[in-house]
Amino acid sequence: MSDILTHTDAGVMTITFNRLDKKNSITSSMYAAMADAVAQAAADPAVRVVVFQGHESIFSAGNDIGDFLNQPPTTQESPVFRFLRGIATFEKPLLAAVAGPAVGIGTTMLFHCDLVYAGDNAAFSMPFVNLGLCPEAASSLLAPRMFGYHRAAEALLMGEPFFAEAAQEVGLVNRVVPPTEVNGYAQAQARKLAAKPLSSLIETKRLMKGDTQAVLQKMAEEGASFGRMLQEPAAKEAFGAFMEKRKPDFSKL
Repeated sequence: MSDILTHTDAGVMTITFNRLDKKNSITSSMYAAMADAVAQAAADPAVRVVVFQGHESIFSAGNDIGDFLNQPPTTQESPVFRFLRGIATFEKPLLAAVAGPAVGIGTTMLFHCDLVYAGDNAAFSMPFVNLGLCPEAASSLLAPRMFGYHRAAEALLMGEPFFAEAAQEVGLVNRVVPPTEVNGYAQAQARKLAAKPLSSLIETKRLMKGDTQAVLQKMAEEGASFGRMLQEPAAKEAFGAFMEKRKPDFSKL
């Protein structure tokens, strides 16, 4: 069975992380599948809303480290960047249902969603600094916009988890519900949206979002820094420590 499932019903396309044995960690092929699904949803007039969801115990542990190191996103045409540009420029409503851990891209992709519903077990984290890297998905722009600078700095510089109530307080999450209900709740909200006039949804979102060029430019800037930092000693120490199951030592870096 595929690691990414897509299903369309009543105008709602649902994209599901389906790699529970690997904590829904995302591989290059999964990014490609999601990028293709988002592009299909954008082009298909029968699709009016898209929902991302995981399992009630975990949304996504972020990048699959082994796959990531074997196939690093070194160009803007890599599957991860295709996916990120796809969600950043998606004109129709984009929803997410998040329960359990949402690590790295599992959190940063939410900045591009219009509505986010979380289980009360949700734990969001952007641990890029801890890996010797920098933010991605334009989160260095969008987190300060949404959270305010100091709270964004805490999330991005410390890289520590913050939980559903805090995520709702800073505006990342719309509503917190029990984990077993979050996917169903998001689906119900998506169906409400799908029943509304699509032209009005698209124009309202366009007016709220404004010009996406700054977001795309920040993604490209982050991507260049990210690619460079992957080759530097801090990232090599961080990933080496991860693979060797030890604590990284940055004391000389």
